Amino acid sequence: MYGCFGISKQAFYKRIKNQQKQELDLQKIVALVKDYRKKVGSKTGGIKLYKELKQELINNNIKIGRDKFYRLLRLNSLLVPKTKNYITTTNSNHMYKKYKNLVKDHVPTRPEQLWVSDITYIKTENGHNYLAIITDAYSKKIMGYKLDNHMRTSFCLEALNMAIKNRKYPKKKLIHHSDRGLQYCNPKYTDFAESNGITMSMTEQYDPYENAVAERINRTLKHEYGLKQTIKNTKMAQKLTDQAVYIYNNLRTHFSLDLRKPDEVHRNPNIKYRSYRKNNVSLPELTI
Repeated sequence: MYGCFGISKQAFYKRIKNQQKQELDLQKIVALVKDYRKKVGSKTGGIKLYKELKQELINNNIKIGRDKFYRLLRLNSLLVPKTKNYITTTNSNHMYKKYKNLVKDHVPTRPEQLWVSDITYIKTENGHNYLAIITDAYSKKIMGYKLDNHMRTSFCLEALNMAIKNRKYPKKKLIHHSDRGLQYCNPKYTDFAESNGITMSMTEQYDPYENAVAERINRTLKHEYGLKQTIKNTKMAQKLTDQAVYIYNNLRTHFSLDLRKPDEVHRNPNIKYRSYRKNNVSLPELTI
């Protein structure tokens, strides 16, 4: 049969062997992708996967370029589908003091220069739970968080208290930026923040860029780590949240961090901040 194709017996069996190796390699790649996504997040895209798995591919003697890697993902239905954006609302109809926006059109140049905060909801079989998150805008590290079955100011205070305890640079000036929600304007919250040397800043009008970092992190935690699903109860929701925050801070790479992890960048700040908005200027150091 191989004689009919004008090739030698040796070349024929070599071709068969190469095809078998390619099939095995593809099976290994699919397995590596699924294992990585199971550990780090189901929505990890192709660019991050290729970078993170490159050494593993070399260790398995698998040679594959980026474009072929993407084609493999597409053929095996492993590309990440696009998700629709969602709109959140904030109760700012209250009599508490609303602070000026100190960070508009400015970007941070170091960790713990600017924290952003937000609240999102988590569905459980017993009703909604709520998750308050405080994130370092420069490193994208989640500094503090609290999940509870109510939206009282106390649960936001617990998230802030955790963030303060996790500071690595406590002597540096810090701005806390949030929306004008009731919890963040409550004097119990603002007094506690200011007593710890933190300067308050708030959005002044609806602008999708103003709290983009906080809202993007909320979306990532919900869509990539199972927090969007209806969870059995608050205890299970807390367990999943703890796991999601650990993975987000320590294992998940970010394009805005040059494909590095938040905790790594927080400890070794040597990147240029990438903003969602163009034509920004560096955030000046506070003198107050």
